[in-house]
Amino acid sequence: MLAKEFRSVAVVGPRQSGKTTLVKSVFPRKQYVSLEDPDERLQADTDPRAFLARFKNGAIIDEAQRVPSLFSYLQKILDTTKKDGLFILTGSNNFLLQESISQTLAGRIGYMDLLPLCYEELNRFNLTASTNQLIWGGCYPEIYDRERNPLLWYPAYIRTYVERDVRQLKNIPDTLLFTRFLQLCAGRIAQQLNTSAIANECGIDVRTVQSWLSILESSYVIFMLPPHHKNFNKRIVKTPKLYFHDSGLACSLLGIQSEKELANSHFRGALFENYVVAECLKNKHNSGSQTSFYYWRDNKGVEVDLLADTGSKLLPIEIKSSQTFREDSLDNLHKWNEYAGQKGGILLYDGTQRFERSDKITAMNWREVSSVKRLKK
Repeated sequence: MLAKEFRSVAVVGPRQSGKTTLVKSVFPRKQYVSLEDPDERLQADTDPRAFLARFKNGAIIDEAQRVPSLFSYLQKILDTTKKDGLFILTGSNNFLLQESISQTLAGRIGYMDLLPLCYEELNRFNLTASTNQLIWGGCYPEIYDRERNPLLWYPAYIRTYVERDVRQLKNIPDTLLFTRFLQLCAGRIAQQLNTSAIANECGIDVRTVQSWLSILESSYVIFMLPPHHKNFNKRIVKTPKLYFHDSGLACSLLGIQSEKELANSHFRGALFENYVVAECLKNKHNSGSQTSFYYWRDNKGVEVDLLADTGSKLLPIEIKSSQTFREDSLDNLHKWNEYAGQKGGILLYDGTQRFERSDKITAMNWREVSSVKRLKK
C-alpha cells in the first residue's frame, strides 16, 4: 500500500468516482476535512499553519487543489516527520493538484488513480445488465449505489463539471461553446484525433482545441491512447486515439437516451470499443500492473485496437462488438503476427463462447478481460 511507502498519498480521479468514500473507508481513524467547505478553505488559505496544526496525527484533505499555497506548509511537516501515510490528499482536478505537488511535495507523495467502477466492481451490485445497458448507464458508483437515472444524472454532472471544474482550471466565459466542444469530442470517440477538424466545426483555433483537450484529460473526462512506434518497415499512423473514461457520459453528450436507442445507433461499435478499452485501463490501475497500452495502425488501414506492452512481449488485442464469432474478426491479428513474427493474441467480443485456437489466439467475452494474467504483470 502506498501509505506504507510514502509520507503522503494523493488519490486522484474524476469527480464522483468514489475517492472520498474510499479514503474514509481505508483510513477510518483519520480526521476528514474538505476544502470545498468555504469556511475550511478560508482558514487553510489565510492561516495555513493553524489549519494544519489541528491535525497532529495527519488527516484526509479532500479537494486539496483548492488551496495551492497549503502545499508549501505541508512540505515542512512531511520533511520533519517519520510517519508514513500522514496526510491523504484527494482531488478531482489532477492538473492543479499535480502542479502543486510537483512544486513542493515531489518525492514525498505517492499517487493513486481512482477511475469509475470496472465491471468486476459493478458485479457486486448483483447486476443482470446487458452490454448495451452497461455502456449507456456508465460506471459511476452513485448511479448504481443510489439507483440514479442516467438520463437525468449525466446532464447534471456535465453542467456541474463545466461550471465548476472547467472554470477553476481556466476561465472560459462561453460555457455553451465548451459544451459544444465536449459533444464534438464524444462524436469522435474511438477515432484518431483530428484537432483541425474539431477547430473548424467548433469555430475556434487549433491551439484552443489543444488547450481544452488538456483540460478534459487532466479532469479525467477523456484519455488518449498513443500509437505504438513499432513500424516493421511500414509507414505507421502517429496520431493518438480519443476515448472517454466513462461511456455513459459519452452517451449523454451524444444525445442517446436509452439502451434501446444505443442498440440502433451508428455510434454503438465505437462506444463498445471505448467501454472495453476503458475496462482494460481500469484493470491495469486496480491490479497495479506496469503494462502499457497502445494501438497500432499502418497507412494501409491495418489496425490492432490494443497493444499491451508487458515489457517482455507485445500482446495484440482486437475488439469486436458482435455476439457471433467470425473468422474475419481475426484478420488484423493475423497480419500483426505476420509482421511481428510471433503468434497469439486476444479477441474480445460480446459473444459467450471462449476458445483458444491452434494459432494461440484466444477468443473470449469482454467481461473476462480481468482474468487475463498477462495484462496484470
